[in-house]
Amino acid sequence: MRDLIGASLRRRRQAQGRTLREVAQAAGVSLTYLSEVERGLKEASSEVLEAICAALGVVLSDLLFEVAEALVRLEVQAGAHTTAVGFLPAPAAPAAGRAQPMARVLDFQAFASRRSA
Repeated sequence: MRDLIGASLRRRRQAQGRTLREVAQAAGVSLTYLSEVERGLKEASSEVLEAICAALGVVLSDLLFEVAEALVRLEVQAGAHTTAVGFLPAPAAPAAGRAQPMARVLDFQAFASRRSA
C-alpha cells in the first residue's frame, strides 16, 4: 500500500511540474522524507499525508480513493478477494455462464457527491 500511495503522490506532484523540494517545503516535511514516502520506503501518518495533499491541492479522500481502486485492480489480477474496508467479497457461486467480478467497490462517486454538497 505504501508503494501505491507514494506512486500516486509522485504522479500528482509531477503532473503539477513541482519539485520534491517545493512540495516538501509547503507540506512542512523534509525533502528526504517526502522522497522516501513517494518511493514507498516510509509509511506516512494520516497527518503527514494530509499535509502533503494540502501542499499539492489534493483532497486526501481523493488520493485514498485512487489508491483503493489501484489496490482492487492488483488484488483482482492476483486472484484474491479483497476484504479491506470499503470492499465486499464477490459472491461465492458465480451465475451459470457468466464471469463474476472478484470484488465490488462501494460507490465512491455517491460518497464524493455527498461530500461536495
